[in-house]
Amino acid sequence: MANLFAALRLVRAVWVLSREGVIAALPRQGLSGPALTGHTIATRLARKRTEGLGSAQRMTRAIARLGPSYAKLGQFLATRPDIIGLQMAVDLANLQDNMESFPSADAYRRIEESLGLPVDDLYARIEDPIAAASIAQVHPAVTRGANGGERKVAVKVIRPGVRARFDRDLEAFFLFARLQERYIPSSRRLRPVAIAETLAQSTRIEMDLRLEGAALSELAENTRDDPGFRVPKVDWQRTGRDVLTMEWIDGIKMSDVNALRAAGHDLPKLAVNVIQSFLRHAMRDGFFHADMHPGNLFVVPNGDIVAVDLGIAGRIGIKERRFLAEILYGFIRRDYRRVAEVHFEAGYVPASHDVEAFAQALRAVGEPIRDQSADTISMGNLLTLLFDVTDIFDMQTRPELLLLQKTMVVAEGNARMLDPQFDMWAAAEPIVGEWVRHNLGPAALVNDTREGLHAAYRLARQLPDLAKRTEQLTHEIGEMAEIGMKLAPETVEAIGKAEARESRWGRVALWIIALAAIWVAIAVS
Repeated sequence: MANLFAALRLVRAVWVLSREGVIAALPRQGLSGPALTGHTIATRLARKRTEGLGSAQRMTRAIARLGPSYAKLGQFLATRPDIIGLQMAVDLANLQDNMESFPSADAYRRIEESLGLPVDDLYARIEDPIAAASIAQVHPAVTRGANGGERKVAVKVIRPGVRARFDRDLEAFFLFARLQERYIPSSRRLRPVAIAETLAQSTRIEMDLRLEGAALSELAENTRDDPGFRVPKVDWQRTGRDVLTMEWIDGIKMSDVNALRAAGHDLPKLAVNVIQSFLRHAMRDGFFHADMHPGNLFVVPNGDIVAVDLGIAGRIGIKERRFLAEILYGFIRRDYRRVAEVHFEAGYVPASHDVEAFAQALRAVGEPIRDQSADTISMGNLLTLLFDVTDIFDMQTRPELLLLQKTMVVAEGNARMLDPQFDMWAAAEPIVGEWVRHNLGPAALVNDTREGLHAAYRLARQLPDLAKRTEQLTHEIGEMAEIGMKLAPETVEAIGKAEARESRWGRVALWIIALAAIWVAIAVS
C-alpha cells in the first residue's frame, strides 16, 4: 500500500513539474527511449506562460504547489550538476527558499519542547518571524545576560510536521530512483538510488539544528584568524534539536549590490574576499559552506563577510584537495600529462585507459582558454569541461568534487556580480599556491612521513585483536566449507514474501505511471 501511495504522489509531482516547465528546462542531451519520450511529453505539457521564465523561477512556482520536501529536493539537486546540468544547478543554488511562515504560537511550543523551559525564561523578547523556508523560520529575539545586559539574537525554529511530510515524499523519490535505475540503463552510472539515500541522510541531518550549530562552531574555529570572514556565534544554552539560537547579524546582503556601493564598501575587494575565503576553507580545512548564494552572505559595516545558514556543508579529504590543486596548477602550466597522471594516481580513471590519450583529451579542454582574457576565464567552467571529458574515460561520479564544483561556480558568480572585471586566477593563485607549497613540496614529505608513522603505531596496537579475529574468521570459513551456509526456515519464508510483495507493488506502480503517461499523451494530442 505504501508503494501505491508513493506512486500516486509521484504522478502528481511529475504533473506539476511538467506543467510548470521544470522538466522542460532539464538537459535532454544523452536521453533516449522512454526518457526522451517523457521529456518530450513534459515539454508539450508546460504552460505557455513558463516559456520566458528561468529554471529557478519555474522551480519556485512548482515548489509552491508541491510543498517543502521539493524545496529540499531542488536544493539537493543544485549539488549535482552531473544530473541536471551546471546552469540549472547554479540557478537552483541561487533559489530563494521562501515559504509561508507558520504561527508564532507553534514556534514557541517547539522551542519549549526542545529546550524544556518557557519561552519567557529563555528570551527577554521574541518577535514574529522575518523569514520562512522549507525546513525552518527565523525569529528576531533578545536575550538578557546575568549582568542585565541585552543581546539581539536570531532564533531558527523547525517547521511543525516537516519530518513526517518529508518521510512521506521520500517514498516517492525512492520509487522514482528505483524505476530510473531499472529502466534507464544510461542513468545507472549516476546511481539514482544512492542519490536518494544521500538526500534522505543530508536532509535528516539538516533537520537537527544541533548539527547546524556544530557546523557553525567548526567553521568559526577554522576561520578564527582569517581576514575578512566569520560566521555567527552559536548560543548553545538556547539550542536544541528543533531550535538554533545564534548571534544577530546587522549587515547588508551581498545580493544588494547598490546598497553595498552606497554604504561605501570596496566591491572589488569584497569579490576577492569571497573567492579566497571559499578556497581557503576548501583547500586548507577540507570543510566549506556549500550554500554560498548571495542571500546567505552579509557584509557588516567593517567590510567583513559573515556567512549564515550552514545547513549544507561540504567536506573533501586530503586526496581530493591534492587532486584539485594539482589539476589547477597543471592547467596553468599547460602540463596536461601531469594532470592526466593525477587522475590515474587518485584512482578516478580506470587503469585500463591510456594516460597519453587522456592527456590529449585534457589538452582539448585547456588550450581553448589560453587566449582568453583573465577576466573571462571561469574556474568553475573549466571544471565542468574537465568532468565532461572524464565521463568519456569512465570516471565515476564523485559527489564531493561535484559539490565543490557547484559551490565554486556560485562563489565565482558572487564575485563577478560585485566586480564584472574580476580576475579569478589572480585571486585564487595566492591561496592555491600557498597550499601547493605546504602540501606538495618538501613540507608535504615530512607531513606524510609523520602520518605514516602514526598509522603504523595504531596498526601495531591493533595487531593482537586483528590476529584473534583472523583466527575466528578462518575457523568459521572452514565450517562453512564443510557444511555449507544455512538459513533458518522462517528467514527463507520472509525473504520469499518480501520479494513477492516488492514485485507486486512495483508492477502496480508502473501501471499507474504508464496509465498517467497515456492520459497525458491523449490530453495534449
